[in-house]
Amino acid sequence: MGMSVIISAAVAEDAEQILKLQYLGYQPEAELYGDWAIEPLTQSLENLRDELLQQHVFVARLGDEVVGTVRGRLDAEGVGRIERLVVHPRMQRHGLGGRLLDALERRLAEDGPVEAYRLFTGHRSLGNLRLYARQGYRQTGVEQVSSRLSFVHLEKKPTALPLAATA
Repeated sequence: MGMSVIISAAVAEDAEQILKLQYLGYQPEAELYGDWAIEPLTQSLENLRDELLQQHVFVARLGDEVVGTVRGRLDAEGVGRIERLVVHPRMQRHGLGGRLLDALERRLAEDGPVEAYRLFTGHRSLGNLRLYARQGYRQTGVEQVSSRLSFVHLEKKPTALPLAATA
């Protein structure tokens, strides 16, 4: 018997599962860059709980298990800032990352007019870069953070929703 993955807004009770998933999901990134002190691996539960109150957070659920998450907010300039997209390693390459991004983008668009969606990832994170390109994100710049890490900044312009047909 198979189960469907459901995308929904996170609730406060999801905080511990989100933090565990984040820790699991960012270990390969830490290894890739040789930096185990990256913020996703050192974030406290209390800090994550604060973020749940200040941002939109979506989760992908397989039954009771959180197997994916993403968070973001619309800033004062109308830019949708997207952060911390994580999908459980066993659930990757099944379209969950794209579904989570779509859900967050739709929710941010409800907050007001969106000029652009922006996010960043590490320069060696080729899987992430491929996913973002498939989702319509284009590179806007590269920021050297250290001798081992550069952030690739990406942006996507919102697409106009089709007009409803009139009878």
